[in-house]
Amino acid sequence: MKENLYKYILGIADNSLILGQRLGELTGHGPSLETDIACTNLSLDLLGQVRSYYQYAAKILGNGKTEDDIAMLRLEHEYLNVLLVEQPNTDFAYSMGRQFLFDVYHFLFLNELQKSTDITLSAIAIKSIKEVSYHQRFSSDWIKRLGDGTEESHQKMQTAIDDLWTYTDELFRQTEADIAMVTEGVGVDVTKLKDTYYKKVAEVLEEATLKIPESKYFQKGGKHGIHTEHMGYLLADLQYMQRTYPNMEW
Repeated sequence: MKENLYKYILGIADNSLILGQRLGELTGHGPSLETDIACTNLSLDLLGQVRSYYQYAAKILGNGKTEDDIAMLRLEHEYLNVLLVEQPNTDFAYSMGRQFLFDVYHFLFLNELQKSTDITLSAIAIKSIKEVSYHQRFSSDWIKRLGDGTEESHQKMQTAIDDLWTYTDELFRQTEADIAMVTEGVGVDVTKLKDTYYKKVAEVLEEATLKIPESKYFQKGGKHGIHTEHMGYLLADLQYMQRTYPNMEW
């Protein structure tokens, strides 16, 4: 159970770490000062959640590794995040589309994780869901604003949703660690979230005058450490300081 629990925690935390890194890249590049600060705060929220997860993961390992080691010193194939969160900030519509498609899932997931028999994971979920509730409102508002805005903003938002849609199904695929933790009462059965997820996403897209993509082909692999070409560049930025100056302290 120890190994499965460790991998299960990574599967949760890596999503927030990588998405937090992507949002951090927007600092100083937002369409307005207020939005720029908001995106930075979303990033900080996610990284704060990540610390709690990785601290728990380090405790489970019990081999002297710290939260920083787990976050920054793994190889690419050792990260278990879904492909959606590693997609680049092509433009602001892509950034908000990616955020929205993950936020809806993240809120549903944390709502169920609160019921975990693992008191640490339950506590993290209870604390985090308040932040993620705001994240979902923020990204949903931008989907509506851009989708039902100008002709150009509508086109950009629709293109982003069309391109990112292929990564959504992986959110509901289970790994061996997922299945083991669900059996133990620790984990969330994400397959049961799928219908509600697509229903909620569809409601927002409809209000935003956006079409639900018809594509039935979905990408997968991230949960098993198989990533897109974007991941290596992201990790190069994320890990640079720790790898260049090992054991550095501020």
